[in-house]
Amino acid sequence: MNHRQRTETAPAWRDAALTPQARADALIAAMTLREKTAQLVGLWVGADGEGDEVAPHQHDMEEPPDLDTLLPYGLGQLTRPFGTAPVDPAIGALSLLRTQQRIAAANRFGIPALAHEECLAGFAAWGATAYPVPLSWGATFNPDLVRTTAAAIGQDLRAVGVHQGLAPVLDVVRDARWGRVEETIGEDPYLVGTVATAYVQGLESAGVVATLKHFAGYSASRAGRNLAPVSMGPRERADVILPPFEMAVREGRPRSVMHAYTDTDGLPSAADQGLLTGLLRDTWGFTGTVVADYFGIAFLKTLHGVAEDRSDAAGLALGSGVDVELPTVDTFGQPLFDAVVSGAVPGRLVDRALRRVLVQKAELGLLDEDWSPVPAALADADLGDPRALRGRIDLDGPANRALAAELAEQAVVLLRNDGLLPLRNDGLLPLRDPARIALIGPNADEPTAVLGCYSFPVHVGSRHPDTPPGLELPTLREALEKEFPGSELRTAQGVTVDGESTAGIVEAVRAAKRADVVVLALGDRAGLFGRGTSGEGCDVESLELPGKQRQLLEAVLDTGTPVVLTLLAGRPYALGRAVTEAAGIVQCFFPGQAGTRALAGVLSGRVNPSGRLPVSVPAHPGVQPSTYLAARLAQAGEVSSTDPTPAFGFGHGLGYTEFAWSDLEVQQAETTTDGAFRLSFLLRNTGARAGTDVVQLYLHDPVATVVQPVQRLVGYRRIELAPGAACRVELTLPADLASFTGRDGERIVEPGALELRISASSTDARLTAPLRLTGPVRPLDHTRRLHPTVTVHQLPSAATP
Repeated sequence: MNHRQRTETAPAWRDAALTPQARADALIAAMTLREKTAQLVGLWVGADGEGDEVAPHQHDMEEPPDLDTLLPYGLGQLTRPFGTAPVDPAIGALSLLRTQQRIAAANRFGIPALAHEECLAGFAAWGATAYPVPLSWGATFNPDLVRTTAAAIGQDLRAVGVHQGLAPVLDVVRDARWGRVEETIGEDPYLVGTVATAYVQGLESAGVVATLKHFAGYSASRAGRNLAPVSMGPRERADVILPPFEMAVREGRPRSVMHAYTDTDGLPSAADQGLLTGLLRDTWGFTGTVVADYFGIAFLKTLHGVAEDRSDAAGLALGSGVDVELPTVDTFGQPLFDAVVSGAVPGRLVDRALRRVLVQKAELGLLDEDWSPVPAALADADLGDPRALRGRIDLDGPANRALAAELAEQAVVLLRNDGLLPLRNDGLLPLRDPARIALIGPNADEPTAVLGCYSFPVHVGSRHPDTPPGLELPTLREALEKEFPGSELRTAQGVTVDGESTAGIVEAVRAAKRADVVVLALGDRAGLFGRGTSGEGCDVESLELPGKQRQLLEAVLDTGTPVVLTLLAGRPYALGRAVTEAAGIVQCFFPGQAGTRALAGVLSGRVNPSGRLPVSVPAHPGVQPSTYLAARLAQAGEVSSTDPTPAFGFGHGLGYTEFAWSDLEVQQAETTTDGAFRLSFLLRNTGARAGTDVVQLYLHDPVATVVQPVQRLVGYRRIELAPGAACRVELTLPADLASFTGRDGERIVEPGALELRISASSTDARLTAPLRLTGPVRPLDHTRRLHPTVTVHQLPSAATP
């Protein structure tokens, strides 16, 4: 049958020659109300309200709907077909295929569901690569590598039949006590925006719908508590919380956004029409779907108290701009249907959301006449024998593992080094050869110490202890044995991650005294809702190391043996005496399955560390909330007895070579409020080995009409140089980068003095340039320029400034 014949007999919504919008409109016209609302809900097969939760208030789930009753009307989404229980990827793909066949066959239009999955640190499926968590993405300061990683994750998702990934998280850290810090990219909106946008671009390039979350303000909750109210002002929201989302919408073109759980100044995000429609769609031009965070619409009644019942909650969310209820049928099912029938909710709101859902399904090919549920990974398989499929699909292939290793290596942050590091593979010269290494601490021999709470072995696998993790997860002990084969390695736990017993410290001290060097492995255990020390719902009252780890740290320091403190953690912690007494400190933020090898490589010197802190490391455990992005009143002073000055500031990180920054030339130091500044400087690797430096650009505005942070990041660039090599770095900074939200709530650029700090970190400015803006105050909108131009010109090895 040729195309002309097919379109003459097939309904218009099947005609791929029409626009997705026209196809959606044709289908809407043919649907009943029940069929319409069925496309606005998800279904979570295999999940219930019993046992340990993987979503907030999962225990409130009612009985699952009767599929024989539900499916004849259709279904909008399938929730986590791979991420609910351990299943071989090929068997899971076949199960999803069969489910999609059943869904399409049951409804009169033959429309399949859109399947979504978590992919915060890789595809959250059994056997899939466990990449570093987003906080490690931020530590790389490398959007290009994150984009490549996201594309690989997206390819795995799409290959098995998944259409949408619930990532990335664009929440800016405001209080490190918040349990979900590990899921964020950092405490600076520009870093978060650039890295998250790259992830969106990578995921979408694989044909997978990226989902921005959590829109907006989730991370700014009071006291760092999960789902707690947010009380920030409009300027903090506009200048800190919203810019990463705006950048990702403009430059990443994501096709979905997830509303936040929280309420800001009394207005829940799920019921904020000004946010979900006025700003997101009308101002920024977003055209995709807004999906509910799990159970978030019902929370309008149960947690926020702004809805009388579930029908009321459904109407509030739908009217505000939420299109799809996740994870399962709750409010957009019968409650919404009843509200429309009664006239409480206008039917046009259902059609508005439905059109967005159907346009997306059309774009994904789910409305095509030749749509097939067979995913690419099973395209040539014999589907008649499921047992023969086991092991057929590899979600952790060599290319994935190489990416995970590269990302982990670039994310390791060397915080302190008194000269002992690197520990060379030929022994710890000038110490004893072969060296005696004492590996001490709760994360010394724990396979999952490298994983965040949304990695499958922790998020789901922890509820299935008899199922193997499906991945190779070498412990730090195993990685060090391989990295230092000629050394004597002894291990002692000392304490558990969060236990109260200190009995093991005696053995740990004994091991430390007998060693030439101690590698002290401290940090977190990821979990959910209090079942870990980091992760969703694992908020803390202070940034003291969990359990009795500080006592272990101090006891080992007291032995006098050189101590290299290593941290496998989901948030920064106050490190006490180690800041000045440890021979070295190496910070890793849940670096994924290749994390211990990356850490061991940094210790040996095989890897030259290039990570930079995406969050400040506090000097004291009780100074939260505190970030580098603060005004003068937030700095240390004589009027307060507490000092928020960090032990290691945002952007800090050391390496095994040295760089010289010099020869600053300012080609244009003065420009109008619609112009641009131009500068350049020389960067040279003065060390003996190749390395990477991260040039960071901070803008300081000494006088403004509203209070500004002392400085804020406006650009950065990783630069790799061979020993002795140099480059000239040219910078062009549009005046738009100096913009902020003024007194009347509008974004402006105003004339006056500025200072550009060309820095190695927020606490280490290498070069400074006074600048000046002239002309009138200039209002800006969402089309403003977001980035500087950074151009690197490699110089001949013999070139001099």
